Amino acid sequence: MFAELQMLTPLVPTREVYFVRYCKQLSAEQWAIVDVSIDKVEENIDASLVKCRKRPSGCIIQDKTNGHCKVIWVEHLECQKNTVHTLYRTIVRSGLAFGARHWMATLQHQCERLVFFMATNVPTKDSTGVATLAGRKSILKLAQRMTWSFCHSIGASSYHTWNKVSTKTGEDIRVSSRKNLNDPGEPHGVIVCAVSSVWLPVSPTLLFDFLRDESRRSEWDIMSNGGPVQSIANLAKGKDRGNAVTIQAMKSKENSMWVLQDSCTNAFESMVVFAHVDVTGIQSVITGCDSSNMAILPSGFSILPDGLESRPLVISSRHEKSNDTEGGSLLTVAFQILTNSSPTAKLTMESVESVNTIVSCTLRNIKTSLQCEDGTDGLDTRHVLEGKLDSETLDLKIILDVG
Repeated sequence: MFAELQMLTPLVPTREVYFVRYCKQLSAEQWAIVDVSIDKVEENIDASLVKCRKRPSGCIIQDKTNGHCKVIWVEHLECQKNTVHTLYRTIVRSGLAFGARHWMATLQHQCERLVFFMATNVPTKDSTGVATLAGRKSILKLAQRMTWSFCHSIGASSYHTWNKVSTKTGEDIRVSSRKNLNDPGEPHGVIVCAVSSVWLPVSPTLLFDFLRDESRRSEWDIMSNGGPVQSIANLAKGKDRGNAVTIQAMKSKENSMWVLQDSCTNAFESMVVFAHVDVTGIQSVITGCDSSNMAILPSGFSILPDGLESRPLVISSRHEKSNDTEGGSLLTVAFQILTNSSPTAKLTMESVESVNTIVSCTLRNIKTSLQCEDGTDGLDTRHVLEGKLDSETLDLKIILDVG
């Protein structure tokens, strides 16, 4: 087997792993799945070029006979030392980024999502704005496809070429482009994606709640033009109230736009993914029509803890401080735009500058709303982005603590 292990940022190299998988039923109630890398998995692969190998890893699944199961997960990787961006060194070296706790949190999240998707007895309060079960399933399916597309577009995959571009405001923005020739799930033509990752002195929980709150959308979304945002539908897809799919209407003097938003959170990471949708098209999906051919181009945010948990934070005056020692956040902002509906068109600098401006303005608006415009408690963010701080995790933590 071959797998690419990605983080939702271009700043962390993808881990490419070749391995064999063995599955065995150990008893009537217990199963094991074991992965391990071996030499010469394929004849045309040079072992010296493989930078990451799986030592015996996997999981043991035990049936608890009450509709639940117990899972024990072991992740044991051997990776060549490579350059990890300063922002992400702590979380990668601690094992949080590619470790068993991450995979377990993701597994729990996906299992819960499936339970809510298949449920036929959803309370009215968990499915407002959608009258039928078929409509609920169609919206949840479209939102899941949107989020998968978002994740695929911003990872540091070997299939994506990211170019660093300079900006007037100093942000570290990476840009990639692709052409969609025949996928009906996306607009046809030339698509540009711009991504920037920053550290913010705000807890991941507070940042996630701020970005998913439709009543505060106008504070950061330049497409809203500061106008009011109205909730059309709200569908729960997990026990945590942050796991939800919403449809929002942004009204301005010129027109009204509808936005499909999928917010996801678990013990490790959170995402807020959204896309502008055709009003007529989304109304048909709400009634239960198939959404597989509905073209959608997602943008959004990925939020991770920074792994440093002993530093006072900047907290918005609109929120009470719940934990003085909770760590800050690693925020990745990604926007995609269709620059030309013709797949044969060439990428222009104007389109690159356009999407860069959206990312820069969004970051600036977020920092302003959360009162952290001046950086990170005395730490110059640009020095972090340029990798000028000491490369050791311990020294980085000391600098952040003192700052």
